Amino acid sequence: MSNKNEKCCKMTKIGGQALIEGIMMKGVSKAAMAVRMKDGGIDVEEWDLKPNRWYNKTPFIRGSINFVTSMAEGYKYMMRSAEKSGMLDEDGEEEPTKFEKWLDEKLGDKLTGVIMVIAMIIGIAFAVFMFAFVPSLIYDLIETVVESDISVWQSTFEGILRMVLFVAYMAVVARMKDIRRTYEYHGAEHKTIACYEAGEELTVENVKKHTRFHPRCGTSFIILSLLVSILVYTIIPIQPAEWWNIDNTLLATLARVAIKLLLLPVVVGIAYELIRIAGRHNNIFTRIMSAPGLWMQRLTTCEPDNSQIEIAIAAMKPVLPKEGEDDRW
Repeated sequence: MSNKNEKCCKMTKIGGQALIEGIMMKGVSKAAMAVRMKDGGIDVEEWDLKPNRWYNKTPFIRGSINFVTSMAEGYKYMMRSAEKSGMLDEDGEEEPTKFEKWLDEKLGDKLTGVIMVIAMIIGIAFAVFMFAFVPSLIYDLIETVVESDISVWQSTFEGILRMVLFVAYMAVVARMKDIRRTYEYHGAEHKTIACYEAGEELTVENVKKHTRFHPRCGTSFIILSLLVSILVYTIIPIQPAEWWNIDNTLLATLARVAIKLLLLPVVVGIAYELIRIAGRHNNIFTRIMSAPGLWMQRLTTCEPDNSQIEIAIAAMKPVLPKEGEDDRW
């Protein structure tokens, strides 16, 4: 919980991401990644950010584009942090298999990139199956055994089931040791940003007393997207079975999932604008809007230790605004 004396002086554009034994922060013109090395030291990597592109000034369009680029960058820096921290070398003493030797011979330095792409594809496929296909299939199966017309509840039913599956999945994942450690870094990231927004010096003691929950978190964005999807799919009824006289339940489900994926940019675009409003203002409307995501962060963030806060501070300091830069929303 937030300290009672905590006062938020401003809402900053600075955001971050928890990595493997590290944290990545993005400011106005610079980004940085701090990783805890095997020897206990801190490796800090900095890079300049590209100037604002046209889509960043285009409401609703920018949401989908930023979502895709953020996912790609997230995987990239996650893999890089794993390399820097030595996580990928834990089994380095074992003799590589023939298949591993063949991959290394054929791909060389490109191997990490290939693994990253494959992991991203598998992750997206799992998300589509679990959170899009399964709820639609369950609804279709229920509809086949119910005599009355329940199509008016379709979007609500699927949306609620999708949220239940997501929360259950995150609760199970949070029990894994390695994931929990990443969630501790996630908490350190939030607490450090909150400390900066409160106008306090970035020290371990100052950061520790701040909240680990933040309205602009990616977790809040996902929850908000799930809620927005219920509204969008209710306003735009998706009934391919009726449109094209599809009798097969599985084909009807696949068709509806495909249409929902086509509408996903609309959902993401709306959710992105809402999360920007939540990050820019603090009033009764934004507090209500942020509440589900903040509650969900009880699963996706944990209280960090001092060493993890040190990493967050190390990643934060290089991206602080330079003289003349405005990092406020």
